[in-house]
Amino acid sequence: MSQQAIPIQLESRAPAAPAARSRSFVGHAKLIGMLTLVSRITGLAREIVAGHYLGTSSVASAFTVAFTIPNLFRKMFGEGALSAAFIPLYAQAVKREQDGAVDLAQQSAQQFAAASVNLLCVILLALTLVGELILFALIRFDHNLLPDRVLTLKFTAIMLPYVLLICGTAFLGAILQVHKRFGAPAAAPIILNVCHVAVVLVGARILGLHRGLPEPRTIALQTTLGYWLSFFVLVAGAMQAMILFPSLRAVGFRFQPVLHVWTPAIRRMLKLTLPVAVGAGVLQVSVLLDKGISVVLMQDKDAAGHVVTHFSAFGHIVRYPMENGAPARLNLAQFLYQFPLGVFAIALATAIFPNLSAVAMDRDRSHFKTVLRQGIEATLFEGFAASAGLILIRGPAVRLLFQHGQVGPHDADLIAKSVLFYSAAIWAFSLQQILNRAYYAVHDTTTPLVMSIVTLGVNLAVELPLVWTNLGEAGMAAGTLASFAAQAIVMLFMLDRRVGGLGLRELVAPVLKLFTATGLMTAACVGVQKLSAYPHGSGRGIWAVQLIALMGTGAIVYLGACALMGVDTLAHFIPKRVRSGR
Repeated sequence: MSQQAIPIQLESRAPAAPAARSRSFVGHAKLIGMLTLVSRITGLAREIVAGHYLGTSSVASAFTVAFTIPNLFRKMFGEGALSAAFIPLYAQAVKREQDGAVDLAQQSAQQFAAASVNLLCVILLALTLVGELILFALIRFDHNLLPDRVLTLKFTAIMLPYVLLICGTAFLGAILQVHKRFGAPAAAPIILNVCHVAVVLVGARILGLHRGLPEPRTIALQTTLGYWLSFFVLVAGAMQAMILFPSLRAVGFRFQPVLHVWTPAIRRMLKLTLPVAVGAGVLQVSVLLDKGISVVLMQDKDAAGHVVTHFSAFGHIVRYPMENGAPARLNLAQFLYQFPLGVFAIALATAIFPNLSAVAMDRDRSHFKTVLRQGIEATLFEGFAASAGLILIRGPAVRLLFQHGQVGPHDADLIAKSVLFYSAAIWAFSLQQILNRAYYAVHDTTTPLVMSIVTLGVNLAVELPLVWTNLGEAGMAAGTLASFAAQAIVMLFMLDRRVGGLGLRELVAPVLKLFTATGLMTAACVGVQKLSAYPHGSGRGIWAVQLIALMGTGAIVYLGACALMGVDTLAHFIPKRVRSGR
């Protein structure tokens, strides 16, 4: 049976100038950022509602760890390995078709995309089936597992098919990104958040879950609600995939059975995929290890309901360094620092990746270097401010958002301590997002792999000793800060050597301006806190006023300082009508 390629009609045009490319990816980043902001706000509502009804209980911790599993595979395959290898090859295939330089002996861009989707589905279906068998065996035959661990495995078994849905959605979104259609993929996560909020609110009302119930009754109702949430994760996953279909049809993509999957293009993609998959796997295993460590090293309750504070190891009695509920608290702290990452850093990296991929293999790499420098400057523009800003507002932000329902003042203090270290890593994580995509664009997938392994080692070496200090669970966040900062700086200078010089000296002056503006912002916010008019005390109204005062002061001082010092990146975020005074 012959395969008829469905052509993708794209407007032919001359290569864009570097400045035009910069405006293009920043413009796309603003669209992604706005939709991601909506996603993060609904995600924040999800965490607030879930925290209110589930708190930091064993059920909340079980669901948090279980939901990490499908997200691990999403980042490894959907947004990680296959997407990172696929986008550069697909972008170059589309560019060849635009330029009319198509080799008829090769797959068309459409055939390559369809074959890649089919391959991903086969891989994920196999992994899901194997995973379900392993989970069934553990639940059925391991009688030494504590009840909380069994609950985690059961939630995981329900949500494991979400791997296929969310990874497929992420990969289909990568196809759209190459065609500069970023709206639908960026909007898809909103569905999961809205569904999650609805299930918790409606489910809690149906079950009669509210504060004041006896603890055994509360745990029983929370467990039932956890099962409902796990099932509706699958429903939301199917809906996320479906909203991409109209945009996919608009760019000419069709699902089709491709008979000849094992083609040179697919083999090339898999060759690039393997190091990325291992590297992404190392990173996600690091995330999973952190969650697992927080479960294993936290105080727990035995079958009789007594708190277990110590354990035996190699003939010694060792205390558990973390209090009960550490995984759920760390999850809330991570959500806060990931908020600006998703709105700005990841949005910018997503928008710039197709641009970098299209020009990375040109004989003259000046365009690639120019776009990358502009991306780095734009990343640090938000990264420095976000790191310092979240450190300054962490207290009122954590209390206003999470201190209610099942989350008490002590929990809020522990969350804020972890947010301090996670916040300090925002600039490094932001920079790493751009650098990883730059390496993938030049078909170097080995360096990010090696650095991921080194980062995992640094993370464990720093965090494990620290959790037994006064930092407790915040030591996990300190490990993240140390490993990400080291990785970002080393990868930047390695890339500079890899491409024969990025022109980093041109970044010195802009970075110093951004650093100065961040310092002025910090000083202004600290000064505001010392004013007699600054509200002190507790209560949602006071926390809200504190948050508004610090955020308003910080934004005005930072943007004002950037404008006075002539930071070029600021112009890309201001509409033309505002810049021209119209």
